[in-house]
Amino acid sequence: MVQTKKRSATYADLEALPSNLVGEIIDGVLHAHPRPTPRHGVAAGELQTELSVPFGRGRDGPGGWIFIVEPELHLGPHIVVPDIGGWRRERLTPFPDTAFIETPPDWIAEVLSPSTQAIDRTDKLAVYATFGVGHCWYVDPIARTLEVLALTGGKWLLAATFKDDDAVSAPPFETHTFPLNVLWIPDAAKPGRGAGE
Repeated sequence: MVQTKKRSATYADLEALPSNLVGEIIDGVLHAHPRPTPRHGVAAGELQTELSVPFGRGRDGPGGWIFIVEPELHLGPHIVVPDIGGWRRERLTPFPDTAFIETPPDWIAEVLSPSTQAIDRTDKLAVYATFGVGHCWYVDPIARTLEVLALTGGKWLLAATFKDDDAVSAPPFETHTFPLNVLWIPDAAKPGRGAGE
């Protein structure tokens, strides 16, 4: 019996996806998932804002970073879309004019959801390690947790964990501290928790 090799996914496969899906290609396999839920989007947006003021704008912080929400990364044969990518400014100079970025981020954040967390924690994490992304943050808006991973000697090590309204000070942004609950939607059943409380 003759076996035929499965065709690797191409950029045309990504372009053919409906607009309500986010597509990625990892090791030649197309992965498509729904756009984030509002709770997911709030957590990503609040985290980007929290870091952009001191590290992007340099307001009450060192500056020197560029943050992009849902950047399309072309890393070798892989096309991945983290929820947030962060680069030290000098690494994106000159700033790319393409719709995608080939320079690996220095830091990424993935906001976990049931439809994406298996890939985020395995295949995508392996890609990030291969291309030297220094830090990965996993935000879980349902469990209200943050896991901080650091790439050390080519392996991911758990550097810190936070929950609920813990004060977050974590690499590579240790010089800034913020309450984790700014990322969460206020919950009437749990007073004192949630963004802005």
